[in-house]
Parts: sequence; structure tokens; C-alpha cells
Amino acid sequence: MKKSFFLYAFILVALMNVFTYMFLSKQVEFEQNLFDKTTKRLKDSLASVTTKLNDANYFSLEKNENAQNYFESGNSKKVIQYEKLIPFVTEKLLDLNSNPKGNPYVGQDQIGTNKFIINKVKVLNHRWIIADFSDGEYWGEVLLKYFVNDDETITFEVNQSLLYQK
Repeated sequence: MKKSFFLYAFILVALMNVFTYMFLSKQVEFEQNLFDKTTKRLKDSLASVTTKLNDANYFSLEKNENAQNYFESGNSKKVIQYEKLIPFVTEKLLDLNSNPKGNPYVGQDQIGTNKFIINKVKVLNHRWIIADFSDGEYWGEVLLKYFVNDDETITFEVNQSLLYQK
């Protein structure tokens, strides 16, 4: 009896080891396949997002070498780095929001009690800016020209302004 018990126990342990080995080997293979599929999907998603971002930034000073070259000249004192110019121009435009009558470069007169201020700015190239503005009730967009003067000040000029219907 003792002999048959050990024989059954040995067979049971051997079967459990075989089943455990098969389960774990299949689990590793399954997880590797899952990992490979997920990695491929993430790479495809990353490529898609990168393409969309490049398309969205097509009209930007960061991607436009011709516009960047506009600020470079033979005189090294006149070179303006676009990486520093974009935040500088944006800051100067947003500083005008503190005007009591609103930002003068939204191209719209104050309608209600709130003033129009610029919320978001995108420097398109060496000459144009597109900006989003609102007074909390009405929203619009404005296309601006900007100029970098010799004394390194910035001047703006409204090219076109659009106010959306409420």
C-alpha cells in the first residue's frame, strides 16, 4: 500500500510539473506576442501623431527655414535667434492685455463690460502671427503683422480680425 501511494504521488507530481511547465512556457509566449503587438501599435500611433504634429506645425517659424533666415544677416550683431524671438514676441503681445480697454491688437472694440484679451498666440513666420482672443462671452481670431525694429522693439499691425457669432 505504501508502495502504490508513493507511485501515485510520484505520477501526480510528475503530471503537475508537466502541466506547470506547459502553462508557464505558453504564458511567456503569449505575453511576448502581446508585448510585440502592443509595441507595434504604439510605434504606429507615435508615427501617426508625429506626422500630424509636423502637419500642424507646417506654418510655424520653428519649421520654416526661409523665415528663420530672414533674421540672419552678414552682420553678426543683427542676428536674431528665432528660439528667443518667439517667446519675446508672444510676451510683448500678451503684455498688451493689461491695457484697461483691452488688447489694442484684437481688431475689435469692446462690446460689453469685459475687455478683449489675447489668449493664445502662434508665430507663423517672420512677419505674421495668428492669435485667439475673447472677452469671456465673445471669441475671435486675429491675423497680425509684426516687425522687429532696429532697436529690438516689436511693433504690431492688425491685418484682419474675425469675431465669431455668439
